[in-house]
Amino acid sequence: MSRIEEVKSLMTELEEDMEKFYDKGNKAAGTRARKQLQDLKKLAQDIRLEIQAKKNKEDNA
Repeated sequence: MSRIEEVKSLMTELEEDMEKFYDKGNKAAGTRARKQLQDLKKLAQDIRLEIQAKKNKEDNA
């Protein structure tokens, strides 16, 4: 379940920077938000691959 914690942590950071960007016009927060979104995308893909590998392993067992 540590992957869920990673996603939650990343989402918390993203939410803070999105608020700073949209509400306060902080351009640096927008840059951080874009990076966090990219990290979230990568993390999601890694999790998808782990799930698929586990599913395939169980199907072959």
